Amino acid sequence: MRATIWQTLFAFLGLVSAAWADVAPVIPVPAHPEAALRLPSGFRLQVFARLEPAGNAYFRGPRFMTFGPEGDLYLSLGFDNKVVRLPDRDRDGRADQIVTVADRLNAPQGLAFVEGRLLVANQDGVVRLDNGRVIPLITGLPAGGHTLKTLRLGPDGHLYLNVGSSCNVCRETDPRRATLLRYTVEGKPAGGLGDGSPIWAIGLRNSQGFAWHPRTGAMFATNNGADMRSARKGGQPDDDLPPEHLNLIEPGKHYGWPDCWGDRVPDPNVPGDKAVCASMQPPAITFPAHSTPIGITFLDKSGFPAAYREDALVALHGSWNRERPSGYKVVRVRFEQGRPVEVSDFVTGWLQDTGAWGRPVDVTVGPDGAVYVSDDRAGMIYRITYTGGSR
Repeated sequence: MRATIWQTLFAFLGLVSAAWADVAPVIPVPAHPEAALRLPSGFRLQVFARLEPAGNAYFRGPRFMTFGPEGDLYLSLGFDNKVVRLPDRDRDGRADQIVTVADRLNAPQGLAFVEGRLLVANQDGVVRLDNGRVIPLITGLPAGGHTLKTLRLGPDGHLYLNVGSSCNVCRETDPRRATLLRYTVEGKPAGGLGDGSPIWAIGLRNSQGFAWHPRTGAMFATNNGADMRSARKGGQPDDDLPPEHLNLIEPGKHYGWPDCWGDRVPDPNVPGDKAVCASMQPPAITFPAHSTPIGITFLDKSGFPAAYREDALVALHGSWNRERPSGYKVVRVRFEQGRPVEVSDFVTGWLQDTGAWGRPVDVTVGPDGAVYVSDDRAGMIYRITYTGGSR
C-alpha cells in the first residue's frame, strides 16, 4: 500500500516501524449527515456548523471546544492556526455565523476560560487572549511529534495540560514528554512530585482528552497506545495490540508507556527494566487498539436521561495504522460507583465499507444541555439532544 506524505514524515520521526497500513480512505460527506449517523432511540443529531473540512490532512479542521461566559461555542482549528466563535443567537440549534477570535496562532487545540479570559494551548505553550492581544502564559513546552495540546481548568482551580511523546516508542530525554502537567492559573508549575516541576502523571504516550467525574472529582484521561506492536519479540505487528486506555489519573503515577500496556503487559520489543510494569497504574477500562480515543466529557449537566448522568462520552477519532480500521465513532462509557464498567456505541456511521467520511475529535456539553461533537475530517460540529421517552 502506498505511503501517504504524513506517514513518510511519521516514519522519519520514528512513529512507524513496520509495513504500511493506512487511515480509512476519505469518502464523500453525505448530503444529509443527520440521516447517515446512528444513535440510540430517543436521541436526535443535527449539524450545528459547517467549516472547512480537513479531508485527508492531519491535525487540521475542527478540534477542541469550550463554551464562553456568554454561552457561545468556541472552537480551535489546529494547523489552520485559528480559534473561532460559533454563536447561536436565535437558539435554533445551528450556528448563526463563524467569527474569527484569533488567527496566526501556533497549532492551537485546548481552550479554557479563566476569569472571563480565553486561554489557548498552542503546540509550544499557553497564551491568554486579552482584548485582541495574545499574551504568553506558559512558554517553552516541547513541540513536534504528538504536538497538539489540550488545556482544561480543573475543579481544584489549576490548569492541566497534556504533552504527548516525541515518538512511537522511545526513551524521552525531556521529562515533560508523555505526561500530564499541572500549573496555577498564573502559569506557575504546580506538579504533584514536589520538586517545582509541572509534572502531574507520567507514562502517557498521548492523553489528549481528560475530564473529572462529577460526583467523585476523580480525573480520567484517554490515552493512545503505541503503533505496530507485537506480543512476541521480533514478531509481526498485531492489529489488536496494544489496547487504548482510559486511565484514572493520580499525581505521580506511571501509566506504562513505553514499557508496557493494559494490565501490566510488558512490550517484548522494548529493551529495559520491566520492573516498571509491576508498579504501573493499569487502565480503568480499555478501548480497541488504535481507535484513538481523544475528547471525553461527562454527562451530568446534559439533558440526557438520568441513567446517563454519571456516564461519559468519548470520541474515537479512528485508526490510521490498522489493516482493518477501528474507531471513527463516539462511545458511551458507563460508570458505576465512580468507576467505568462498560463501553458501548453511541454515535456510529462515519465509517463505511469503502472508507470514512468523518472523524470525531472532541465532545462537550453546552449550557443548553445538548452534547456537541467536533469532526475534523468532515469539518462539522454536531449537536445531540434527547427528545423521546421519559426521564
